[in-house]
Amino acid sequence: MQVEGGKVRAWSACLFLLSSTLTFSITEVGGSHQSIPPSVVKLWASAFGGEMKSISAKYSGSQLLQKKYKEFDRAVRVEEIDGLRLVKRLAQNMEEMFHKKAQAMKRLVVAAEEAHLQHEEDPDLQYEYFNAVLINEVDEEGNHVELGGEFILQPNDHFNNLSVNLSLSVVQVPTNMYNKDSAIVNGVYWSEALNKVFVDNFERDPSLIWQYFGSAKGFFRQYPGIKWKPDEHGVIAFDCRNRKWYIQAATSPKNVVILVDVSGSMKGLRLTIARQTVSSILDTLGDDDFFNIIAYNEELHYVEPCLNGTLVQADVANKDHFREHLDKLFAQGIGMLDIALSEAFNLLSEFNETGRGSECSQAIMLVTDGAVDTYDAIFAKYNWPERKVRIFPYLIGRESAFADNLKWMACANKGYFTQISTLADVQENVMEYLHVLSRPKVIDREHDTVWTEAYIDSTYGAGKKRRKPNYSSVDLSEVEWEDKDDTLRNSMVNRKKGTFSMEVKRSIDKGRRVLVLHNDYYYTDIQGTPFSLGVALSRGHGKFFFTGNVTVEEGLHDLEHPDVALADEWTYCDTDEHPEHRYLTQIDAIKLYLGGHEPQLQCDKELIQEVLFDAVVTAPLEAYWTSLVLNKSENSDKGVEIAYLGTRTGLSRINLFVVPDKLTSQDFLTAEDKEGVFNADHFPLWYKRAAEQVPGTFVYSLPFNTGSENKSVVLASTAIQLLDERKSPIAAAVGIQMKLDFFQRKFWTASRQCAALDGKCSISCDDENINCYLIDNNGFVLVAEDYTLTGNFFGEAEGAVMSKLLQMGSFKRVTLYDYQALCWVYSESSDSGHTLLDPYFAFLSAVKWLLTELVIFLVEFNLYSWWQSDLTAKAQRMGRTMQVPCDTEYPAFVSERTIKENTGNVDCDGCIKSFVIQQIPSSNLFMVVVDNKCDCSMFEPITMDPVEIMYIESLKCERLKMQKDRRRPDTCHPFHPEENSMECGGAHTLTSSFSATLLCLLLALFPR
Repeated sequence: MQVEGGKVRAWSACLFLLSSTLTFSITEVGGSHQSIPPSVVKLWASAFGGEMKSISAKYSGSQLLQKKYKEFDRAVRVEEIDGLRLVKRLAQNMEEMFHKKAQAMKRLVVAAEEAHLQHEEDPDLQYEYFNAVLINEVDEEGNHVELGGEFILQPNDHFNNLSVNLSLSVVQVPTNMYNKDSAIVNGVYWSEALNKVFVDNFERDPSLIWQYFGSAKGFFRQYPGIKWKPDEHGVIAFDCRNRKWYIQAATSPKNVVILVDVSGSMKGLRLTIARQTVSSILDTLGDDDFFNIIAYNEELHYVEPCLNGTLVQADVANKDHFREHLDKLFAQGIGMLDIALSEAFNLLSEFNETGRGSECSQAIMLVTDGAVDTYDAIFAKYNWPERKVRIFPYLIGRESAFADNLKWMACANKGYFTQISTLADVQENVMEYLHVLSRPKVIDREHDTVWTEAYIDSTYGAGKKRRKPNYSSVDLSEVEWEDKDDTLRNSMVNRKKGTFSMEVKRSIDKGRRVLVLHNDYYYTDIQGTPFSLGVALSRGHGKFFFTGNVTVEEGLHDLEHPDVALADEWTYCDTDEHPEHRYLTQIDAIKLYLGGHEPQLQCDKELIQEVLFDAVVTAPLEAYWTSLVLNKSENSDKGVEIAYLGTRTGLSRINLFVVPDKLTSQDFLTAEDKEGVFNADHFPLWYKRAAEQVPGTFVYSLPFNTGSENKSVVLASTAIQLLDERKSPIAAAVGIQMKLDFFQRKFWTASRQCAALDGKCSISCDDENINCYLIDNNGFVLVAEDYTLTGNFFGEAEGAVMSKLLQMGSFKRVTLYDYQALCWVYSESSDSGHTLLDPYFAFLSAVKWLLTELVIFLVEFNLYSWWQSDLTAKAQRMGRTMQVPCDTEYPAFVSERTIKENTGNVDCDGCIKSFVIQQIPSSNLFMVVVDNKCDCSMFEPITMDPVEIMYIESLKCERLKMQKDRRRPDTCHPFHPEENSMECGGAHTLTSSFSATLLCLLLALFPR
């Protein structure tokens, strides 16, 4: 006992000494310059804090709700969440979901194979089909245009309210293809058999969204039917064969070396076509592929010198990086193809030995205007007899003197030869190599189920907002970037099961605020798929849940109150499973389920039981709020406008203290306010912030509304804990919306108080020589004498004071990263890279070439080059700003909870600027009173603007070379002994056999 007491006394002594030291230090800093009495500021803060807590607690009903939850504590069971058990259960559910999608796809495969087998090719076949672009189009006389018959479309909320036809599919044909070509018409005709399977799939699994059929011929069948609209140039830049899902399903992973001839004979139009050919080849490569590009004349020139002697993953960022370098190619000298071929073979061989590539197919793409030899000695040395590397020559230009040599190379090495004379020829000819690489898979009759990562396609006009090109394919290391060693990422990529823990920084409120959490991660694989699933649980309240118990009758009675709403995007009952349930609200579905009248209705029994419990516990708030509304003496100035609550089950209640038309902010708690409502992927912002604060405190903030930056209201919210214990789960959060001017009046009134007996205050916020601010725990200004500062970051107004607060530890800076950012740059070029990216723009530019057709020999002597450079020079003089992908870092700021008050001085060229900061009790707010007598303009403002991370060249190179752990596809089909290697281009063409058609069959289904 004496020992324990000694410990207490020892700690007391230490604390006393620490406190004394801190007081002495502050006094020293302040010295004689401290003109702002901290005691007065503390008085103001206490007065304001007390009144605001009283108002917030009263109108939100927080104390009543806390009391009601405690009254039910005997009917509640609190449990710690078993993370491994949770993630395993979720993975099993997802496995079942993925299996249903795979079964739907297999039904389409069987139907497509059978339909093609029964079809006989008819070169003269005439067939009117529904063209996705032409449907419902009429001519000047009001008649439907050809391939554009009447097609009934109706808005459907399951398809994002787009107008669709649930009975039929439509067919899209690339802009550069004739939509009545015989091969296309035949393919469209026999694939009509898929319509009934599309419909059947959707009826079996109403959670399906789009179902696709991509043909090797280039046409694309989509269900449900929808009208496609060209862009402003009249072009639809979509070819299904270029899409990631098509390429991954049609071919096996591959290592590719692209050789580009840059000898003198490639000048002018030929080099332009060559660039476009290389760019189109890059379009056909996916994340499972690896590549490099080597330009050659009498010497070798790696397009990216940093990547000499290696291959890189064909992700979007790397492909775009290489495209930027294509414009730097220029033609001169003599082409030494033997040196280039030797380098390509050696490169593939050495890279294979590293074990870092695809370890499947290999290919050399040769883009040239001729070859003087067949180079059989080189092939005999490096590639025969196994012929593991396929050769795909692309002859550029109209001359065919060297065609035989190039075709021989293709045929002798299991490749394919094509000739590309114009820019319009590029895409179709590049696609031919995909057919060849697909042969082994087709001969084996393999139907590998291929899953892509989640991404938004532009197929039906979604995602018009400009985004970073590869935003949808975000590496886990760019999300959980605190995991510097990629421990979590690599475990999940390799489909392991386990746990991991780390401190993380989560940006919220559109990046303006940050939450520092300690997360525990639980992960496992999803059987039958290439995916892994991970769940993150925040330590503290995030690791616990509770279950309550009320009768169904009680719950339903309180759930049906008009002020009750359930999270719109949460699934309490699966109303998509059967068509007759699709128009039910979630509350209506719950009533049917609990009444036992709909045995086919699938619902989450546990979630429904919990939402009934919350409905009963929160029901008294309705009467409480109503009594406040009816009491005319309350809220007479209508400063408080809304009271609201949300529970952990997605139940919410809202009460208006003013009529809707009189609301200062109309958007809050509406569907337009994405941050303020329960969504499928997050709780409301006010709920999350309240949950992370000290229990019993209110969180005050200005809503940062998109666009309008609405600063006319203040929100106050607090969390309701189930128990008094530290590890208690959060049961709910409640809050109010009040007018900003009402809130500010309370502040200014409090700041005029003083403790002097004679009523003469020594200092006031009305004094000209001081500035008073009210800021939140992230440094944003809620109240300032200069009204224009409201909502701004405090460091922008008082850079010197904010710097001192950071130095003293009252606030700390947290650096966040955005690896999916877009940065504005000023471009002085004509953006020729854009032309390379879009083959249809390249096709349109071919018109210039057609005008020079009569003087074709002049074109070969660089007339085209002169013409193009002249136009480019004009575009360069114009210039424009554009957004480009970039990485950025940006700061966020958060107060130190343990420091409640502080004083300081800033030396501004001999003039001492003093300030006092004092926490507002029971809140996340601080009062800052600043002496403004000094000119401190020499201190730069502190902003929250993102800054682009500028990588030095050596670091850029390392980032390009860096290859993170990845899991290869489970199957590989590089060759097949029954392949006909004589189908290698030129006069020979791939036959339209049953197998050749099936090899390019791809069906993609996207779950909701």
